[in-house]
Amino acid sequence: MVKDYNETHCWQYDIRQKNIEEDLSLSGLNNEDVETLRVGDFTLQYEEKNVCFNEVKQFIERHEWLGRMSLYPTHIFTARYKGILAGVVIMDMPSAFSKMLGDDTRKIERLISRGACISWSPKNLASALIMFGIKWMVKNTRFRLFVAYSDTEANELGTIYQACNFYYMGKKSGAKKQYKIESGRWVSDRYFRARSVYKKVAKNDGIIWKDEWQIGDKVIFDNMPEEIALRIKQLSKEYMRSCEERDIAQKHKYAYVLGIDKKETKQLRKLFLSRNKILEYPKERGN
Repeated sequence: MVKDYNETHCWQYDIRQKNIEEDLSLSGLNNEDVETLRVGDFTLQYEEKNVCFNEVKQFIERHEWLGRMSLYPTHIFTARYKGILAGVVIMDMPSAFSKMLGDDTRKIERLISRGACISWSPKNLASALIMFGIKWMVKNTRFRLFVAYSDTEANELGTIYQACNFYYMGKKSGAKKQYKIESGRWVSDRYFRARSVYKKVAKNDGIIWKDEWQIGDKVIFDNMPEEIALRIKQLSKEYMRSCEERDIAQKHKYAYVLGIDKKETKQLRKLFLSRNKILEYPKERGN
């Protein structure tokens, strides 16, 4: 979906103002209840995708700029106040793996693909939830590099990432084009590499999909006959080329590096700084 947003403040602030009355009503709270809320009043936790997906999906659709779940969510973190969902951070596979920490970066890199907080939450809940998610990932998984983007079309600067001391990598990131699919939604080229799209174009071409061709959301092309794998990839590209396309502004890119302990953190950050140019934080929206 294309959004023409022209305010001087970011879209996230705008939607908080528009949603506040209804959010309070739905939560059974009032202004007095939330005026004194602090981060410590919220439960920050990792939640299994199969348990919370539908609730989180509805939350993202209501409170997040893109208004839809990412394609490959792998880890979901939530902030709840007395059971009420008040914040979400979603980790995902990067759309394209980097080499910011060398050739093996793909093994330790995750994308912070979605994030939003409810309108009545304290202003620092988002940064607290992001850092909670990063620390949980480092403690419980192999991931050590966390990448995030701020969308200039939403007039975002990445203020939250700056508050969390992320490295700023510049504004030369993200897809340069989007494509309009049948529903009217605008998507990136990554959409056409989703399992659902591969299955769709295969079905339309008369190819019968086999269970061994996928594991969860991942398509295993090596399990297909070579000619079928090539045909499905070709059909996906043709589908993309058939869609109306538009140029989009590139995004601010941020990165955070954290090890399991001080020693590993020091080693990883030293390597990161030796391989990447770190820039000063942007301060003016629209630049």
